[in-house]
Amino acid sequence: MDSLANFNPFDNLLCILLGISFTVWFTLLLVFIIVPAIFGVSFGIRQLYMKTLLKIFEWATHRIERGAKDNNHLLYKPYSNAIIAKEPTSLEEEIKEIRRSGSNRDLDHASEFEMSDIFYFCRQGVESIMDDEVTKRFSAEELESWNLLTRSNYNFQHISLRLTVLWGLGVVIRYGFLLPLRVTLAFTGVGLLVVLTSIIGFLPNGRMKNFLSEQVHLMCYRICVRALTAIITYHDSENKPKNGGICVANHTSPIDVIILASDGCYAMVGQIHGGLMGVIQKSMVKACPHIWFERSEVKDRHLVAKRLSDHVEDKTKLPILIFPEGTCINNTSVMMFKKGSFEIGSTVYPVAIKYDPRFGDAFWNSSQFGMVNYLLRMMSSWAIVCSVWYLPPMTREEGEDAVQFANRVKAAIARQGGLVDLLWDGGLKRGKVKDTFKEEQQKLYSKMLVGTQEDRSRS
Repeated sequence: MDSLANFNPFDNLLCILLGISFTVWFTLLLVFIIVPAIFGVSFGIRQLYMKTLLKIFEWATHRIERGAKDNNHLLYKPYSNAIIAKEPTSLEEEIKEIRRSGSNRDLDHASEFEMSDIFYFCRQGVESIMDDEVTKRFSAEELESWNLLTRSNYNFQHISLRLTVLWGLGVVIRYGFLLPLRVTLAFTGVGLLVVLTSIIGFLPNGRMKNFLSEQVHLMCYRICVRALTAIITYHDSENKPKNGGICVANHTSPIDVIILASDGCYAMVGQIHGGLMGVIQKSMVKACPHIWFERSEVKDRHLVAKRLSDHVEDKTKLPILIFPEGTCINNTSVMMFKKGSFEIGSTVYPVAIKYDPRFGDAFWNSSQFGMVNYLLRMMSSWAIVCSVWYLPPMTREEGEDAVQFANRVKAAIARQGGLVDLLWDGGLKRGKVKDTFKEEQQKLYSKMLVGTQEDRSRS
């Protein structure tokens, strides 16, 4: 009698409804996302979603511009360069021009040093401060249009109640529907990767193990790609990296690995971590020969080169995936490639990755956001849209050193991806300019003066 008295039909009904909701939720995930990911097919839902978003962005931006005109506001387009670009000239040519403009004497009859030479270095310093090529590569790219996310363009202010309501509706959709969906998919993909690779690790080495490992990696990475609502366009697939080679790409985000690995399998290179990342690394290396280094080994260049060289010599092993910049850049440029991966003498397969910032900022500013915070930002954005170009394989030419080879590969990636090719080291993100850069300018100037003296002595 007591049990009947405490019986509440509403609690029972609530449990039934929750059970039905979870059943429907996971059924939809299984049918529309997980199963297509296993077979590498798509129903075209993400492409339709992207086209719908573009139309909404265009409408919202049009409303902003129209509202600004009605309120006599002026919207400035984001600038590309603070200083007007000019044709590159040598140090000697520029100083020669300064000397001529400052006096009637020709450079050939000038003394070893003139006070006017200082103006060249002052101008270079001011230009660097006004248009810093390095610092702006580590901040979010400013948008020309409002994407209903954070207002990366500060000129986009409150214009109308209608746009504010639209932004609020977007917050509800992103955090109330998309975020739970993506978190569920992320845990599913990572969980399957850990469990299945651990099981495959017990199999004897051979073709069957390699085949199952590749299929499991592809399936799990494709699920993780869908956890970001990533819409990826791959170009020139005939140039995809092959076994025994090294794949190098520009680096914007940790998800670069997922973007590339969802279209082909790679051997990863990195430092051994603890926690969840360590568990994932240990399970992955059981099924596939990835290259993980201890913290003390990372700084040993000879050991790293030996491990990489031994891997690429075995043509049955997967191509190595390396990001030679060593840090994340905001996808507007490509910075200096470390020469280590170009000293091995293996075939290099360049890959260019270009993200569309209108749907979400893929750049990871590790100085500002931790990994968990960054991933939550990614999963609460509209989508990750990018293009991937597989460039023809490149090999080191006769008489070409590792630095020249690295610069040639970097230039090809920048040209294909529409990125700015910079010589600066990405390590400047956290450190100061090396003394070698200062010494290089000093050497150029002293060489010019010595050359002038020699010309005068001959005459």
